[in-house]
Amino acid sequence: MTAGVTILDGGMSRELVRLGAELRQPEWSALALIERPEIVRRVHEEFIAAGAGVITTNSYALVPFHIGEARFRAEGLALARRAGELARQAADAAPGGGARVAGCLPPVFGSYEPRAFDPSRVQDYLSVLVEGLAPYVDLWLGETLSLIAEGAAVKTATAATGKPFWISFTLDDGEAADPAGPARLRSGETVAAAAGWALEAGAGALLFNCSQPEFMAAAVRQAAGTVTAAGRALPLGVYANAFEPKPRSHRANEGLSETRGELTPELYLDFARDWTAAGARIIGGCCGIGVGHIHGLARAFGGSAAG
Repeated sequence: MTAGVTILDGGMSRELVRLGAELRQPEWSALALIERPEIVRRVHEEFIAAGAGVITTNSYALVPFHIGEARFRAEGLALARRAGELARQAADAAPGGGARVAGCLPPVFGSYEPRAFDPSRVQDYLSVLVEGLAPYVDLWLGETLSLIAEGAAVKTATAATGKPFWISFTLDDGEAADPAGPARLRSGETVAAAAGWALEAGAGALLFNCSQPEFMAAAVRQAAGTVTAAGRALPLGVYANAFEPKPRSHRANEGLSETRGELTPELYLDFARDWTAAGARIIGGCCGIGVGHIHGLARAFGGSAAG
């Protein structure tokens, strides 16, 4: 067992399907929130039972990119409240009530789309999610962010709530990327630059998610080097996906991505041990990483809570 490891939950979408919800584009996981909210809560409950100490609200797809501008304006706030309430109910009903709720703040202009980021519009969208989720969450999680400016937008959007914010970047894991080479965000910015920004911004944690597990250890090592050189402390974490490798031209939201059948809970745990050896102390899973994987992590690492 590695001491002091916080266990996150895993990916929401495939677990929704496993429990009987429909998953399709463009609504993606928001469809279950709209049509089958009871299944969303069950997914949260199963991740908590598997050992997750932090669960994340099902608000990733609550943006115009997925549900459309008109529906976002008409229903976005109410859906964000529903996402927060379902996660809060699951956390509070768990034995001991020990699970914390992270409010998911996604890349509002689309996953893996750093060029689509629009600083003039981002707060208009994030403010709706923050207002709806704020009564229910313990911390904020800006996740699958492709560039540092998206992290800065999350900081701005959540500042007035007084709750800690965690930032999680997705890495360039395309066909030309080297898992052992210098780690970069999908924008091309270096992990060292991202870690330096996170320190100065006052992030509660810096994580890497929604990239292949082979690419994560190098990112953690480089982030840890930056943090150590600054003489500071910053919790680091990883939650990888189970997607098959894709060409650089692939767009994240084109359809249902194939997942790697060989990425069993046992193999995922082997990767997680590499991440903790590199300095990660927050571990979970992203797309395609399910309840079984999280159970394996919790058994191996225990459930100590990070700040």
